[in-house]
Amino acid sequence: MAFLSCLVLVLLCCPGTLEATLIGESDYGGVPLWINRLLGEPSVLSLQGRMDRGWFQASNPQACPEQCDCPIQWPTSLYCDHRGLKQVPEILPETTQYLFLQGNNISSLSSSVLANLTGLRWLILDNNQLESEELEETFLHNQTHLHNLFANHNHLSSVPSSLPAGLKQLRLAHNRISSIRPGTFQNLKNLTLLLLQGNRLQIIAEGDLKGLIHLNLLDLSGNLFSTVPRHLPPSVQQLYLSNNSFSDLGEDSFADFDNLKYLRLSRCGLESRGVPPQVFNSSSLVELDLSYNKLTRIPSVPSTLQHLYLEANQIQEFNLTSFCRETGPLSYSRLKFLRLDGNKLTYNQLPQDWVYCLRVIQSIYI
Repeated sequence: MAFLSCLVLVLLCCPGTLEATLIGESDYGGVPLWINRLLGEPSVLSLQGRMDRGWFQASNPQACPEQCDCPIQWPTSLYCDHRGLKQVPEILPETTQYLFLQGNNISSLSSSVLANLTGLRWLILDNNQLESEELEETFLHNQTHLHNLFANHNHLSSVPSSLPAGLKQLRLAHNRISSIRPGTFQNLKNLTLLLLQGNRLQIIAEGDLKGLIHLNLLDLSGNLFSTVPRHLPPSVQQLYLSNNSFSDLGEDSFADFDNLKYLRLSRCGLESRGVPPQVFNSSSLVELDLSYNKLTRIPSVPSTLQHLYLEANQIQEFNLTSFCRETGPLSYSRLKFLRLDGNKLTYNQLPQDWVYCLRVIQSIYI
């Protein structure tokens, strides 16, 4: 059949050997940071060991703190990363819009340190020693142009308060955050990305995320949730909940989302008996990750789903009705990519009529 000419069927005989490798310390929370060169946004890579500091000093006429680099090709950027600094340099160029302070030993911040930076757009504080008790409540009070605040891999126990209303990305992955103060996000209507994975959250209360009306990506992976958290912004299109301990899912766990497209639930200990038949019945869903769980059968998924990850479960049979409740000229699954490797399945267990249901499939891994 012509529609199967592009199918790639891969038989993997060594399940468990495809573990994802850990990204280095400059992963900025694990989500790529896209650069707009038209706005003059700089390189996000450290300049340490890549460019000669003497060349910076000789070619750039502006004053530059001794502990930092001020590359002439990005005149509004200040690279003070990986210097062993215990505090932010005292005199920063007023023109600084992009401030890189990751990889230091900074534990506290006050509003006076950034007071003369009225046009700051990015503040990168990953891999420091920041503690919530040492952050002055108004340390970002005057930063009305700040779009990106990164403080991944620190020692924060709560989300910073008094955040600027113009903030678009807030990355606080791998801290010690156990609670969110009500009203923290009340004025952050422009925030589209919030990373809170690798913290100690157990519950999201009703007012905790109030105000995030345009939030697109929310990562709550690797926390201490025992059930799918409620009271999440309905605008979220990418929801990451992997590496939590869910005993089961509720029928309406994801019913409140207007346009959920990407859902990750890998390594949550999910069992088939705790997954209701209609829990993933959302026509907007494009990608679903249920890998590394304890599922014994393929859950029912919408016919509009395009990518399904079920590797490293305990699935023993290929149930075609999980993908197609009926099959006809217009009734078929839109699935393009399916991973079933690391289960108790073989290629011979595929039913003969599977091609009529999965007629646009491009890759199946068994």
